[in-house]
Amino acid sequence: MNIKNKYTLENLIEDFGDMTFGRMLKNFRNISGDTQKNFAERLGISPQRLNDFEKGRRLPDIKSAVFFARKLRDSEAFFIQILFQDYLRMEKLKLNVLISKKSA
Repeated sequence: MNIKNKYTLENLIEDFGDMTFGRMLKNFRNISGDTQKNFAERLGISPQRLNDFEKGRRLPDIKSAVFFARKLRDSEAFFIQILFQDYLRMEKLKLNVLISKKSA
């Protein structure tokens, strides 16, 4: 699951339904065939913390989301976009987020 192109929220909803940060991590884990324990070690977190993320009980901070994206060799913008969308959803704000990489 490597997102190289701009991926709008509409594309995400079309392809995956309402994607959450936890569902995204779980999808990465399932695609890699890892157990929660192995995947958590790969991300440098405890299995309990990963489980909390996957179940939507917790959200990482921005720095952690960027770290996970780098560990999984995926788009930082994509991870932050999903994370911010979760923050908005938690606050019951009907807004959409689009994050794109700043050009130099």
